[in-house]
Amino acid sequence: MAARVYLHIGLPKTGTTYLQTILWQNRPALRDAGLLVPGRQRRDHLWSSLVVREDPKIGVRDPRARESWQVVRRELEAWDGDGVVSHEFFCSATQEQAARMVAELAPADVHVVVTAREPLGLFTSSWQESLKNQGTIPIDQYGRGVSDDPQKIWDWRALDLGLVLERWGSAVPPERVHVIAAPPPGSPRTELWARLCAVLGVDPDLADTSGSFPNESMGLVEAETLRRINEQLRGFDTPHERGVWIRTFLADERLVPRDGERFWPGEDQVADCRARGRAAVDRIVAEGYDVVGDLDALLVPDELEPRRHPSSVTDAEIADVAIATVARLMRDVREASEAAEQPAEPAPHAEKAGRQRRSVTSVMRLRRTPR
Repeated sequence: MAARVYLHIGLPKTGTTYLQTILWQNRPALRDAGLLVPGRQRRDHLWSSLVVREDPKIGVRDPRARESWQVVRRELEAWDGDGVVSHEFFCSATQEQAARMVAELAPADVHVVVTAREPLGLFTSSWQESLKNQGTIPIDQYGRGVSDDPQKIWDWRALDLGLVLERWGSAVPPERVHVIAAPPPGSPRTELWARLCAVLGVDPDLADTSGSFPNESMGLVEAETLRRINEQLRGFDTPHERGVWIRTFLADERLVPRDGERFWPGEDQVADCRARGRAAVDRIVAEGYDVVGDLDALLVPDELEPRRHPSSVTDAEIADVAIATVARLMRDVREASEAAEQPAEPAPHAEKAGRQRRSVTSVMRLRRTPR
C-alpha cells in the first residue's frame, strides 16, 4: 500500500484545474520521483468523487464511472511510494463519507489538502462557474444558504472553507490537514504549483507547467448575458454537452476573451463572505492545521475598490454583447462548414492544412473533446 496518500479535495475555483492539468500531464516524471497519480484517465478522480459522495446519478456519466474509485484504490494498494488524488468535488462529502474514504485507504497515512482563497473572490468566481454550467440564478439569490446535500457544489457547502474543514478535519489528525492559501496578486503563475509540491514533497521543477493555464472569468455584462441565454437554452442535458458547448465554446472561448469589467455582489453578501473568511481562519488557528502561505490571504480585504453589481446591467449592454457574440458565432459556423468541405490534402501539405483547420473549426474540435 502507498505510504502516504494526499487527498486534494478543493475548494472549487482555487486553481484546481490548473493543478490537476499539471499532475496528469506529468504523471511519468512524478511517478519516477515516487509520487503516483492513480487512475486510467483524469476523469477517474472526478468519478471517484461521485462514488465517495454516493451520487445517485453516477450511472448516467459513463459505464466505467462506478468502478473508478476501486480502480484508483487498487493502484494505490500496489504502490509503495506516495500517491495523490485530486478533485474539488470531494470537498462536498459528508463527515461520514470523508471518514469512510480515509478508512478505505488504510493503512496509508492519509493527508487532506485544501487549496483556498478569500471568500469574496471565490463567491463571484463560483457564481460565474454556475453560469458556465447552465445556471440561471441571479447573483442576489446565489449563496443564500448551506445545503445538506453532498451533491451540491455551487453552494456554501463546498465553498465555505470553515465548513469543509469541519467535515474533513475530523477524518485525519490535524497535522495531516494542509491548507494552501492562494498566492498574492502578481506572484509567478507557478507559485500555486510550488506550494502544492511543498506539501507533496516533490521538486516543482520536475514538472512541465507550460501546458496548464488557470481558468479565466467573464466580465460583468458577459456574465449577465450568459445567464439570460441559459434561460432560453434547451437540450443541453448532460455534463458533457454543457461542458463542451456552454462552458468551453460559448463562455471560455467567446465571452471571457472580451475582458469585461469586474463586479461585486451586494453589500450583505460581501459582509457574509467577510464573516465566513474570518471564521475559517479562526478554525485553522484553533485546530493547528498546517498552513502553506499567508492566512491573511483567506480574508476579504477591509477596503474594496468600487465595482458595479450585475443587477445594474442594462438591456442595451446585453444587446451589444449578444450582437457581437452572434456575429462571432456566424463566422465560426461558416469557417467550420468551409473547413469540413475541404478535400483531403496531399501529404506534403497535410501538416499546414491541419493547422489551418484547427484554427477555424472550434465547433468540430469541441465535439471531439472528452469532458
